Amino acid sequence: LTPSEFVRVTSTNAAQIFNIYPRKGLVAVGADADIVVWDPNGSRTISAATQHSKGGFNVFEGSTVRGIPTHTVAAGKLVFARGDLRAEAGAGRYIERPAFSATVA
Repeated sequence: LTPSEFVRVTSTNAAQIFNIYPRKGLVAVGADADIVVWDPNGSRTISAATQHSKGGFNVFEGSTVRGIPTHTVAAGKLVFARGDLRAEAGAGRYIERPAFSATVA
């Protein structure tokens, strides 16, 4: 995938499917300031021991993947940097979304 195709598949299309585009899935004035910096050559081995989840297991345990997020900005704040989760508990918010439109673009 090209970088533009990757953004479309992982962000724009998802936002359109969930009917929250253009607030999400777009970098533009008026859209939320949510951005992930992606290292396509980085790699990591998936493990429940190192994931940021209370699930306690991961069906992909032990799999090594190429392409990893290095930084995440949500609502204009740095919430993840090189493995360090910096998000504050309770900082998330409900995103109201209208009912699905009659047609899908």
